[in-house]
Amino acid sequence: MTSRQNISSGSAFEEQIGYSRAVVTGDWVFISADVAEQADQTMNNIAAALESAGASVSDVVRVKYILPDRDDFPKTWPVLKKWFGEVRPAATMVQSALMKEEMKIEIEVTARIGCGTQEK
Repeated sequence: MTSRQNISSGSAFEEQIGYSRAVVTGDWVFISADVAEQADQTMNNIAAALESAGASVSDVVRVKYILPDRDDFPKTWPVLKKWFGEVRPAATMVQSALMKEEMKIEIEVTARIGCGTQEK
């Protein structure tokens, strides 16, 4: 018999709704993520990449959001406001298919090192 491991992120929703962030069974891994969670993880990845380049999210001057389902865009607003609310870069949202069906959002940014420290 194959064992099963439920993995929790500690989110209150997991307990309230009754789901796991991930389930591992044998050599299979199933991961839950809605579009807002994917947007937040994508921004964490972008922030890390910017930091490696000597920049930060505050240096972002342009952002492009690509979503397969335009109805998902409002679900990402709280996450995007958390990351860009003070930065306020120029932004474009495009509806387009992504490479894998489970991908809900792609985020592309352009940053200029040091411009985040300038007056808004």
